Amino acid sequence: MSKPLDGRVVAITGGARGIGHTTARRLVALGASVAIGDIDDDALEAAAAELGTSAHHRVDVTDPASFAAFLDHVEATVGPLDVLINNAGIMPVGRIVDEDDAVTKRILDIDVFGVIIGTKLALQRMLPRGRGHVVNIASLAGELPMPGLSTYCGAKHAVLGFSDAVRKEVRGTGVHVSSVLPNLTNTQLASGTTGMRGFRQVQPEEVADAIAGLLTRPRPRVRLTRVAGLLVQAQGFVPGPLWEAVSRLFGVESQFISGYDTAARAAYEDRVRAC
Repeated sequence: MSKPLDGRVVAITGGARGIGHTTARRLVALGASVAIGDIDDDALEAAAAELGTSAHHRVDVTDPASFAAFLDHVEATVGPLDVLINNAGIMPVGRIVDEDDAVTKRILDIDVFGVIIGTKLALQRMLPRGRGHVVNIASLAGELPMPGLSTYCGAKHAVLGFSDAVRKEVRGTGVHVSSVLPNLTNTQLASGTTGMRGFRQVQPEEVADAIAGLLTRPRPRVRLTRVAGLLVQAQGFVPGPLWEAVSRLFGVESQFISGYDTAARAAYEDRVRAC
């Protein structure tokens, strides 16, 4: 029996853990040929073994040559690229006044520059064929300013603006560009955090399902969860002072300042801040 994604060749950055790895597993189950890339060699090998795929390659998304080598490996190993999922990203937490310049640059290099590099390289392959899909993993933080995540919010806001502009550039070519905006997701990235009061964390399987849905029915943006997405969109219809009072009520303005467990988050922070 045929599967919804039979014959699709998919490349995923940050595919060794979290959303990337969960998405890879889901798309393989739907029939896609999936290649994963990651900068962590040990985690990459373990994830590839768990998925049962030899289509994996180390990738530094901040390095155009490394990203190109990853996509070259995908096409040489699996076939012409149909889908690129720009998933690699980091989320250090803390007040901007305390954020080291190297950390700021690292967030922008991975979360923004990496997405731009990957999108350009994918389009160079997809546009001549007249087909393809680039899915950029953004965040509701790109639409909802959150103290303690200033650089991350700015980075994801940039991803959204970039993705929408590119989507319009390639309209009518057979190539699609989409953004996925999860709320805080239950992965290592969310270690030690609780999220907005009254709103549950998104499960990585939900993000994977949303991505799979986009590949069969392309749309510009998908927000997760639906309730959290509606809340974020509502800020455009509410006077500023009232909205900020509401956001304080839900803990938006404190969850990444004083509302998280630094000890529980230490391992993740150490890993993503390492240069």
